[in-house]
Amino acid sequence: MTEKGKLFVVGFGPGDFKHITKRAVEAIQESDLVIGYKTYVELIEHFLNEQTVVSTGMTEEVSRAQEAVKQAENGKKVAVISSGDAGVYGMAGLIYEVLIEKGWKQETGVEVEVVPGISAINSCASLIGAPVMHDSCTISLSDHLTPWELIAKRVEAAAQADFVIALYNPRSGRRTRQIIETQKILLKYRSPQTPVGLVKSAYRDRQNIVITNLAEMLNHDIGMLTTVIIGNSSTFLYDNLIITPRGYQRKYTLNEEQQPLKPHQRLQKEAEPWALEQEIGLSEGTGIDVDSAIGLLTKASVKKQTSLEIARKAVAMVTGQKVSGQAPIVQQKIETVFELAVSPGVANKEFTPKQMITLAEVVGEKGRMEYTPHHKIILKIPTSNPESITIQLREAGFLLSPVGDVVTVKACDFCDGEKTEPIPYADELQSVLGGSKMPKELNIGFNGCGMSCYSAVMEDIGIVYRRGKFDLFLGAKPVGRTAHPGQPVAEGIEPEQLVGIITNIVEEYRENAHPNERLFKYFKRVKQIQGYKYKDITPVIEIEPAPCGD
Repeated sequence: MTEKGKLFVVGFGPGDFKHITKRAVEAIQESDLVIGYKTYVELIEHFLNEQTVVSTGMTEEVSRAQEAVKQAENGKKVAVISSGDAGVYGMAGLIYEVLIEKGWKQETGVEVEVVPGISAINSCASLIGAPVMHDSCTISLSDHLTPWELIAKRVEAAAQADFVIALYNPRSGRRTRQIIETQKILLKYRSPQTPVGLVKSAYRDRQNIVITNLAEMLNHDIGMLTTVIIGNSSTFLYDNLIITPRGYQRKYTLNEEQQPLKPHQRLQKEAEPWALEQEIGLSEGTGIDVDSAIGLLTKASVKKQTSLEIARKAVAMVTGQKVSGQAPIVQQKIETVFELAVSPGVANKEFTPKQMITLAEVVGEKGRMEYTPHHKIILKIPTSNPESITIQLREAGFLLSPVGDVVTVKACDFCDGEKTEPIPYADELQSVLGGSKMPKELNIGFNGCGMSCYSAVMEDIGIVYRRGKFDLFLGAKPVGRTAHPGQPVAEGIEPEQLVGIITNIVEEYRENAHPNERLFKYFKRVKQIQGYKYKDITPVIEIEPAPCGD
């Protein structure tokens, strides 16, 4: 009985030695036979030992797959190679199709291992910046196996949906019209200035990179070894790099003099389509400029139209309205979202009817409200005027706080306000530290009596009022399977000393902690904060790894 062979379907990436995976090399060297397109075999020949090599022409994929299956069924270990990833326009699908036709089953048939590699969209994107940071698609323009009519529909759908698009197999010696037709389709929906990257032979000896735009891309050499990456309506150029933002939102936070936004995300007059004297932020990735819009609309008839008509048509294109049979330029609306937290107060936990009505009014139909376990409501409000929102909320008596990596003071309700003695100290901590920017979120828990029913000891800094003085806890880990309370580091702190002590701890952490380092990690690393020494009291237990992380 013939021993069963094995099929390796190997993606070896762009072809550079440094970018092929260890498993891909092992699979090639473990094989008795290597089958692939002649150019691909040449790219990996330095990994070959004594293997038999079968190389064929570019269009002979089916015959390669059939030969590979035949040899594996005869007991051979066969590596079928593809550049990039074998499952992206590679040989993996054809191998399975041939096997299925022969009645192959996983349990009884030859073993198949698909070895992943770096696809062209990834390798080429890495060379031109970060163009694939939002939803994207790959489209092969080769109609060797797919009718052109179907390819054209896919291009049109991708253009309408504002995908970043990577074009594979864009042009060959005999196949030249597809890239021209593709450009025409894309120009119906995208600005002529849309950034385009042309990457030929990524990470190979003849690598060539061109940064251009949609209108001019055909002025450059494009062939079978070129991958064409076309940005979406928010993609922009910076220092000859193509960058696509991760979303279509600008987020504003409270109490920030300089908003933590990328330069292209800031709210600018130039991004307003009605500002006709300005460019519509092409360099910022916001779409078509007015000159280009006017040029497209009036190329054949500008002398016959008034300036008002020209302006109206330009605005219509920018805002996505259909103009005289012209398909609208796709321009995703970039939404400005103001995020903040509101509460009735540090000690007060009761919302008034007026406050709830105000929340409904300022949030509106398009905003969002999210109640948190900390007796705060997170608001996310689409607006270009955050100041008006804060005025309304403050007039309703809300305490406003920023969200994110800031200090949050979380206090109990002091037995519905009956235990009033410690309340002024909680209020002062909020006034002095609340909302301060930190390396990572920092929660100060405040309990008004020794019962500690508000679980202050489970916060980064825990404060418990007991017998007229304060106890201090540091470095709790509030979540995870190794969660633990803070360490008791001081008892009997005089009330007038409390705010100064907490401020010094917070300032040390802010100045010295690593980015994204929680207080409990910082305390464990430095062993001492403001004279309070760390004690390793965390129990050591054996636990199974959790799929969702710790």
